Amino acid sequence: MSPRPTWKGYLKVSLVTIPVKVFPATESAAALSFNQLHAECQTRIQQKRWCPHCEREVANTELAKGYEFEKGRYVVVSEEDIEKVRVESTRVIDLAQFTEDTSIDPIYVDRAYYLAPDGPMAASAFAVMREGMAGKAGIGKVALYGREYLVAVKPQKKGLVMYTLHHDAEIRSIDQIDELGSLPAKVKPEEMKLAKQVISSFESELNLKDYKDEYKEGLRKIIEAKIAGEEIVAPEIQEPPKVVDLMEALRRSLDSVSSDKKKPAKADIAKPVAKAKAANGKKRKAS
Repeated sequence: MSPRPTWKGYLKVSLVTIPVKVFPATESAAALSFNQLHAECQTRIQQKRWCPHCEREVANTELAKGYEFEKGRYVVVSEEDIEKVRVESTRVIDLAQFTEDTSIDPIYVDRAYYLAPDGPMAASAFAVMREGMAGKAGIGKVALYGREYLVAVKPQKKGLVMYTLHHDAEIRSIDQIDELGSLPAKVKPEEMKLAKQVISSFESELNLKDYKDEYKEGLRKIIEAKIAGEEIVAPEIQEPPKVVDLMEALRRSLDSVSSDKKKPAKADIAKPVAKAKAANGKKRKAS
């Protein structure tokens, strides 16, 4: 099913304005969600809006947005007031500068969105600007979902990717981490040499499709087992050993990698999974 655009507006570069659609690039619905229940009767809990001053429940139609300018004092801001904010970024992704696409520190990246041309007339200009931006990232602003974002726009395949960015004031400096002050000023050359050998032994071409959400898969197995009436047996979790001798740990790491490479590859034979029965009393081990 083709995704639906969540925003329509314009991509602006100097005097070039291109109608675009914005699509979410990530899928948060894939996560498992839970409802709060009353443990005694397993009834879903209702969260009611309660006014302690009037001592009654408040309907959605009676709600208003309030900004606390002093402790316990609020000014009410209506939807009409919000509509009066008319910055250019409300309808325009205005790219104010370009930089190398590698110059953006990943710590600033918040969310990702895909940009596509809005209509046949915009396709040609969109394609030209995408090609012209090769190796570059455009930096600008856009107003989305009730706030203005700093954004970076980069070409990807046939389209453009827009990343919302944190402002610099939102990023905590790593220098604020007190524990980092205890690090030694210099490291031992022999330890560093072995560390580099261990790291290089794990180097390979990155394919993020190789990584799965094992926690979610394990949780789903537990849910399926409980639905089937099976008892869950949790596996024993062994704490990783503390590193007392770094050189010894590095040498053992290298030996472990060498041993794994010498082992012959085994065929992965899929085993049929029998359907669980609610009354069989069979225990399932949680993975």
